[in-house]
Amino acid sequence: MPHTPAESFPLIAAIDLGSNSFHMVLAKADHGEIRILERLGDKVQLAAGIDEQRLLSEEAMQRGLDCLRRFAQLTASLPEGAVRVVGTNALREAVNRDTFIRRAEEVLGCPVEVISGREEARLIYLGVSHSIADTPGKRLVTDIGGGSTEFIIGQRFEPLLRESLQMGCVSYTQRYFRDGKITPARYAQAYTAARLELMGIEYALRRHGWQDVVGASGTIKAIGLAIQAAGLGGGEVNPEGLAWLKRKIFKLGEVDKLDLDGIKVDRRAIFPAGLAILEAIFDACEIQRMSHSEGALREGVLYDLLGRHHHEDVRERTLSALMERYHVDLEQAARVESKALSALDQVADSWELGDEWHRELLTWAARVHELGLDIAHYQYHKHGAYLIEHSDLAGFSRQDQQMLALLVRGHRRNIPKDKFAAFGAEGVKLMRLCVLLRFAILFHHIRGGQEMPRVRLQASEQQLQLHFPDGWLEANPLTQADFAQEAEWLKRIEINLSAH
Repeated sequence: MPHTPAESFPLIAAIDLGSNSFHMVLAKADHGEIRILERLGDKVQLAAGIDEQRLLSEEAMQRGLDCLRRFAQLTASLPEGAVRVVGTNALREAVNRDTFIRRAEEVLGCPVEVISGREEARLIYLGVSHSIADTPGKRLVTDIGGGSTEFIIGQRFEPLLRESLQMGCVSYTQRYFRDGKITPARYAQAYTAARLELMGIEYALRRHGWQDVVGASGTIKAIGLAIQAAGLGGGEVNPEGLAWLKRKIFKLGEVDKLDLDGIKVDRRAIFPAGLAILEAIFDACEIQRMSHSEGALREGVLYDLLGRHHHEDVRERTLSALMERYHVDLEQAARVESKALSALDQVADSWELGDEWHRELLTWAARVHELGLDIAHYQYHKHGAYLIEHSDLAGFSRQDQQMLALLVRGHRRNIPKDKFAAFGAEGVKLMRLCVLLRFAILFHHIRGGQEMPRVRLQASEQQLQLHFPDGWLEANPLTQADFAQEAEWLKRIEINLSAH
């Protein structure tokens, strides 16, 4: 089933479930460009609701859900595929994120993806590079979020280095400025913590080098505006302005007194932490000037959505690079993919596998199922699953990677029924996709381009029948033995396989 082109949607939307704020942008796709029609945002401060056990509080969840109900009024009428929702560091950290995600999906009526730090960095860069002048040199982009800070060095529209550090204006506020008091000693603690985090990436950043520096967050914008209001710049951030601001907040001493031009009331509490992090970045990278970009993660999500619909899906490039790195047999992968998709076409209605994501996931799994062979033949399905689940795969959400890893894990020998059950209602469909992948792999057990018969598949709730041409199985005893063994494996997940 082909994608619906993004430009055929009346509108498209991106929702960013950030650690500090939730944001939504509503836009019109127009000849490969995006025209923003509406921007909404709310200081939800999800990260502030995470306790020492990494549990997200009910109060924080309610703040988030109340915000999403307002967003849902604008997105409710949009067709399936026109809205993309991404969660960042707070949802990466919260051990009970699935509870919030389930409730958020009920409110919005569309899936919520939790993305990795490096995927967040890629999308931020995409948003920034479409929002500023297209210059030929390299640029360093940084985004200070509520729970993490992303760094990207890129050229034009291509990121060259992506990093994400565990420091953010909400998490540092909780740690160093919880009671609202601003002292030089506390500020120094926050600054030092940020410098220690930065030590791990300083060398890599400097090695790449850059010509321009761009900031892409509300924190950086607020600091630039405060510096501008003091007459020390034109909206950009510079070392002189940072030094002046630091002296100013020490003199005021409390976040409630930060009545400075450019700093909104709801940003005062997290401002000292954001300033300490930004000063640490300036010192570590010896930055003299940082401009601000309005485009960031949510704009990047929109352009990524547009790219997927224009056959520029970054996920395709990611999988191709992965297959090349781990020396996948491309011809065998193509044979398995073709057979798996033809099997899917035959049973899609009976097994309720008609959604686009079913086809995408099966395609991806067929391409990378032999990834682990490059490590060792023994239990290579487990090696492949581990690589997929724990690699930074551009374009993929964490759930995408977990589902793909599970199909690779289950493509041979025993099927881990409990791991499929962990996906709830979707687990049954994932298991059926796994059965189709296993069929395609067994069908091409003997590698090569020899002539293979047409096989008709019939499926019902817990049954799969394979109809080979008369006499073919008897004439090919290895394939016959393969499917006899497969019938035994499938009994364990209560699917009755018959091949004749």
